[in-house]
Amino acid sequence: MTEPGSPSRLAGKVAIVTGASRGIGLAISRALVLEGVSVAMCGRTAPLIERVAEDLTALGPGRALGFACDVASAEDSAAFVARTMEAFGRLDVLVNNAGIGIFAPVPDMDPADFRRVIETNVIGVFNMCHAGVPAMRRSGGGSIINISSLAGTNAFAGGAAYNASKFGLNGFSEALMHDVRYDGIRVSYVMPGSVSTEFAGNAPGAGADWKLAPEDVAEAVLDLLRFEPRALASRIELRPSQPRKS
Repeated sequence: MTEPGSPSRLAGKVAIVTGASRGIGLAISRALVLEGVSVAMCGRTAPLIERVAEDLTALGPGRALGFACDVASAEDSAAFVARTMEAFGRLDVLVNNAGIGIFAPVPDMDPADFRRVIETNVIGVFNMCHAGVPAMRRSGGGSIINISSLAGTNAFAGGAAYNASKFGLNGFSEALMHDVRYDGIRVSYVMPGSVSTEFAGNAPGAGADWKLAPEDVAEAVLDLLRFEPRALASRIELRPSQPRKS
């Protein structure tokens, strides 16, 4: 974080953060607002995301607006980007954080659940990038940061849907990097290990004694945004320093 009273290199920029009503997305949005960034946040429930955005705006010096958006919908994603541009006039940062996890062995998994994970975790990122890249080009460049997972390189039993989505997200991120690097758009992805959030039905605060905190992921995002434009950290692996022993 920037020290109180010192100017932030990020102040005045405009960011989108998806899946921002709680957990990692909320921590990233808060960190950006504290750096003076204007943040368009989205979640699937309008009253909740609007209330969260109001709370962050009260923190300042940046401000936040909350929008309802299902990133699995191309129409919702395009409308979200359009409303961000209408509200703030530009787009400098896109953080694709929205994601879900449904876990079951392949023979036992409902095909609809498998499809839902892929549609949110992979197609949702495509939808946001498809709408967001042209806005970034008009703004003169920027940064796209996709929140992946160590599950994108380490498969595990019961994780077929989630593993497939994160392996796919990693490949998508690397291909996108090549597509847009000469537009002045840097693409990175962050691969956290276990994070203490309510993700996938975890109890609030579960594992807080050893897991990463959402704020750790937020700090990694800020670090990526502070890199000199000539430098690209394309992938960050982030894991608990002392994981629980099996």
